[in-house]
Amino acid sequence: MTPRLRWQKSSFSEGDSENCIEVGTGLAGYLHLRESDAPATVLATSGPGLLALLYGIKDGRLNQASR
Repeated sequence: MTPRLRWQKSSFSEGDSENCIEVGTGLAGYLHLRESDAPATVLATSGPGLLALLYGIKDGRLNQASR
């Protein structure tokens, strides 16, 4: 039996809104991300991988318009 993930809504979510990001933990040290209105689509990454993604977004390195 596969263990279930424990999902937590982002602290930036607005109340019971379905427009938010959720983070799941519980499987072999990976972080799982999903959008609450599309829970079947899940992105799994490591802590360092998520940090690199967030820094890339913040720094504008992933912005198509800047190329």
